[in-house]
Amino acid sequence: MKLAVIADVHSNLQALEAVLADIKSSGTEQILCAGDIIGYGANPNECCDLVRGATRLAVFGNHELATLTGDTIWMNKMAAEAAVWTSNTLDQRSRAYLEQLEIAARLEVSGRTIMMYHGSVDSAIEYVYEEEVSSDLLKRASADILILGHTHVPYVVRFEHGLVVNPGSVGQPRDRDTRASYAFVDPVHMTCELRRVRYKVEDAAESISAAGLPHFLAERLLMGR
Repeated sequence: MKLAVIADVHSNLQALEAVLADIKSSGTEQILCAGDIIGYGANPNECCDLVRGATRLAVFGNHELATLTGDTIWMNKMAAEAAVWTSNTLDQRSRAYLEQLEIAARLEVSGRTIMMYHGSVDSAIEYVYEEEVSSDLLKRASADILILGHTHVPYVVRFEHGLVVNPGSVGQPRDRDTRASYAFVDPVHMTCELRRVRYKVEDAAESISAAGLPHFLAERLLMGR
């Protein structure tokens, strides 16, 4: 049984639609989302609708936290501006969906324990980059497979008794590859396949500019960083 794992959609409808179509073509029906459905992009409500309908489990990310609480003091200026715009744009159905998300999700599949967070085991705001991953993270999460997001850079780190996966970002990749990123995880065989999907990047960038969001948020989609 394969699981599709997405993260960091960031209100990028064009990227999300392309990824979901790619997942559907694979025949995989179980989808997990490691947070940051919203933020930066121009289509938060549409993305909330799609993620809510498509995923089995999702957790909240730092952009959900900022948008719902109004606390943006720890964000850079553009991220904070986008969080305020998103908060003003969210409809009630999207807000209610995001409010019920939790910091962690647990899933048992084929005798394997999967734990999912956005940032780290301790915080939705803390980054865990590939070089910082250790087997201690698996122990702290009490997991065979640990799924993290937040960095916007995909990686798979294997240990003798576990797997740590970051699927990268659907909606705002930062590894100089403009294609949307996600992952397939196979709990039975303890493997992970990172996937890249082309989408209409220019359309997503134009929608950000048209919405009056900071122009750099559109530019960075075209740069993949």
